[in-house]
Amino acid sequence: MTTAVLAGRCRESFLICATLTLWSSSIGKKIVMALTGTIMVGFVIVHVFGTLKIFKGEEIFNAYAHWMRNVGAPFLSSELALWINRLVLLGAVSLHMLAAWQLTQQSWASRPTKYAEKESIEATYASRTMRWGGVVIALFVVFHILHFTVGVVGYEAGHFKSLSVYRNVVWGFSVWYVSAFYILAQFFLGLHLYHGTWSILHTLGVATAWGDRAYRTVGAIIGLAVALGNTSVPVAVLVGLLK
Repeated sequence: MTTAVLAGRCRESFLICATLTLWSSSIGKKIVMALTGTIMVGFVIVHVFGTLKIFKGEEIFNAYAHWMRNVGAPFLSSELALWINRLVLLGAVSLHMLAAWQLTQQSWASRPTKYAEKESIEATYASRTMRWGGVVIALFVVFHILHFTVGVVGYEAGHFKSLSVYRNVVWGFSVWYVSAFYILAQFFLGLHLYHGTWSILHTLGVATAWGDRAYRTVGAIIGLAVALGNTSVPVAVLVGLLK
């Protein structure tokens, strides 16, 4: 956005000016990524706790799914809270991806000539795979919605049952290549959470309190716990522990 346009917006509204000024800077985009990343990390942690309820049996897992659809009832109509949560998450993901893409464009623009030799002394494997890992995770989210929420992919005719989420999970993960894709996606999700958690704390200035190593450890624990928790379900289905 040009300086003239930004100045014109500033005359209209201080809030608009402050927002656009923040967004136009690389620091502002990193802050947006940190805040939206916090929302997504929180969602993923809560989601894995809910997912692991499947090991308590079909009745309990289906009851949990029913509760999720009716949070806030009777004050809120059925699935309203769920849809609010989905919209907030969608907004966070969209802003996160947009900020990441624009930061990448700014980085490329500031370095039009590639380095003859790339150095990666400070870079970790997770940080170097953040971009493509994010693409894999985005594709996984789309497939996950089409698979377990809508039921239009990954099932044979008549297998998707709207009244039994437990049955849907078992039938869905009974297809080996579907489970393989989920497990692969969890590998990238774990790396993304590891580096992303550290980046969030670093960007928000929290990492200076305890030290870089401590927050990398927190990121590693969260990434590993979520990846293993989510992976345990398709693995349990494939080996016959969940049927």
